[in-house]
Amino acid sequence: MTISTSVAATFSQGEGRPRARLLRDRILLFCALVLLWEVAGRYWLEPVWISRPSLISERLAAMGLSGDLFVHTWTTLTEASLGLALAFVVGLPVGIAMARYKYANEVAGPFVMALYSLPRVALAPLFIIWFGIDLFSKVFMAFSTVIFIFMLNVHEGLKTIDRDLLDLFRTMRAPRVYVMRKVMLPSLVPWLIASLRIGVGLALVGAVVAELIGASAGLGWYIERSAGRMDTTGVFAGLVALGVIAIVGNLMVDALDRRFSTWRPA
Repeated sequence: MTISTSVAATFSQGEGRPRARLLRDRILLFCALVLLWEVAGRYWLEPVWISRPSLISERLAAMGLSGDLFVHTWTTLTEASLGLALAFVVGLPVGIAMARYKYANEVAGPFVMALYSLPRVALAPLFIIWFGIDLFSKVFMAFSTVIFIFMLNVHEGLKTIDRDLLDLFRTMRAPRVYVMRKVMLPSLVPWLIASLRIGVGLALVGAVVAELIGASAGLGWYIERSAGRMDTTGVFAGLVALGVIAIVGNLMVDALDRRFSTWRPA
């Protein structure tokens, strides 16, 4: 074995040990919190207030066997995913246009920020009036929650591009498409990943808020119905399902981050 191979193996082992330790500590922390919750629900507090992990697991298992868990999870996941995807498709070109047409952006800037600062919860009844209680109202609610994240992050990302590098490509008469592919898009990758990371949670918030106001299915609807029946276990079961969706969504964003990390500028 050569010296370089030995050094590389040493570093790879050194990186593997902290990752394994981190995973172990996360599992231990999770188990400790669940155990503390179970004990508190059994001996210290009334289950009507916080339920218990064992009861929540039984409820989730019953929902899974009946198919209700799949129906409600798939409904909320579809609404949030479509809203997030639509926000990406619309927010990316709008953010680029904001950076390109500076004067138009200055004119429209106060109105954009006013819309951004408007509480999305106030828009949910309006979306339900426009689109009903079906899919479209939830999608547009999630879209309205995430769109500004993409717009503002893309705009800010384009402002941070090295101007000397752009001038160099222009001096070499590089085609605009080539500059976009080699300079602008790689510079936007971390901003887009950050937008997706934030957008996963916000899209779920938007979809669930719309379901709380008016829906016939979805995890938000299930949580609202359970709360109306003082069914704390049902409320926590819906929250656990939402938490699992959020974790899976963030893991997918992490995978995208690793996949496109080579696009990042040095």
